[in-house]
Amino acid sequence: MSVLSARDRHLVGRFSYGVTPALARDVRRAGGGAAWFERQLSPGRVPDRAADRIRRWWPSLDRGPTDLWQRNVKEIEGGWEVMADYQRWVLLRRIHSRRQVHEIMTELWEHHFNVPVNGDAAFTWRADFGNVIRAHAIGRFDQLLRAVVTHPAMLISLDNVSSTKQFPNENLGRELLELHTVGRAAYDEKDVKASARILTGWTVDMWQTFRAEYDQERHSRGRVKVLGFQHRNARADGREVTREYLHYLAHHPATARRVARRIAVKFVRDEPSPELVRQLARVYLRNNTEIRPVLRALVESRAFRKSVGTKVRDPGEDLVATYRALGVQIARPPAGDRGDSYAANQMLWQVAGLGITPFAWPRPDGQPIDNASWASPGRLIASMSMHQSLAGGWWPKDGAHYRRPEAWLPKRSIRFDDLVDDMSRRILHRPATPRLVEACCQATGCRQRERITADHALVRWQMPRLLSTMLDSPAHLTR
Repeated sequence: MSVLSARDRHLVGRFSYGVTPALARDVRRAGGGAAWFERQLSPGRVPDRAADRIRRWWPSLDRGPTDLWQRNVKEIEGGWEVMADYQRWVLLRRIHSRRQVHEIMTELWEHHFNVPVNGDAAFTWRADFGNVIRAHAIGRFDQLLRAVVTHPAMLISLDNVSSTKQFPNENLGRELLELHTVGRAAYDEKDVKASARILTGWTVDMWQTFRAEYDQERHSRGRVKVLGFQHRNARADGREVTREYLHYLAHHPATARRVARRIAVKFVRDEPSPELVRQLARVYLRNNTEIRPVLRALVESRAFRKSVGTKVRDPGEDLVATYRALGVQIARPPAGDRGDSYAANQMLWQVAGLGITPFAWPRPDGQPIDNASWASPGRLIASMSMHQSLAGGWWPKDGAHYRRPEAWLPKRSIRFDDLVDDMSRRILHRPATPRLVEACCQATGCRQRERITADHALVRWQMPRLLSTMLDSPAHLTR
């Protein structure tokens, strides 16, 4: 089986949830990794109907906030249940979507603008919040910032719904500066207070309809100054000053550096060079905060080309990549308790066993994207257990179709080392190294030149060991 070039594999692997034979075919049809990447930057050009249909499996993801709240109050469907379905949906979408760059960037910004799915009341707007981020994920950062900071889910999560001109709540105003834009070193407490005053008025009709509102009676009027931003703020309707303030923050050089560094950490290494960050920040500012040119500059950089094997997959990436590598087919779960045992639902508990479920990070700083947070011995052992379970098709069983052991044989009789090479090309998308062949020999007890057929003990009993050896390798555990 042919594989992508090392350079294309690095690019596609870093900007996807795992190279598969189908993805490799898409890359070749596009004319190579660079052409595939450019097409991915316009996700509307990439048909994705199969992934789109999966959302219908959980109808409540498209219910309005009032309906969701009433169903929660009447104990028809708890908010936590809807959020669990949202987490399952994002995992399945990452497995099946052909818009892999779009999925990666959506996740990156959902962590950056973190609204935990387990937060009280925010569940009424949380799926819509994800939709908004998805719509702006590869667009302009200033538009993304405005859309998410004034979104009802963010207003609820960071308590702006209780902020008034008499008692401004500083949570959102502070995190906007510290986490979302310029960073802690750039501002002082006077800036935080002014930031909070600017954002008064943005609220939600809590505990009744949960409709988004702008309440002019709550808005704190009067001159404001945050960093280099100044405004008379004389009107009762403060939405204009909010828009101008967020535009200023998005275009601030400190924000440019933070956005550039975040992208470099995600796609290059935990400690990107200052030169790379400065270069990406310049591109960001020159292009009116547009993210596409930043990503293009990143993948064309020497630092990116030299970063092969430097990024550890986090738990969600590991689970998704494993399902993709094994080609597990997942069926729609039936409604009600009967569907609880189905793989589409059970995968949420699988990823929980690795350390974190999607968007459940409890603090506003969002789930870490560095290696150190996900490279512990405990995490490795948990991943190895998950790999073995899926390699054997042992759990989950319902609603999952696994490849039969004999289906991994490319022909009726094959030498063991050639089988390892063929499987490595399918699962890891690279030729087997001597080290991998030796590891597979030790794991299965097979000799390199031993002939393997469908009735061989390897195929009958030990295929999970062979598969999990590949899944446990650094080639699978890194992006």
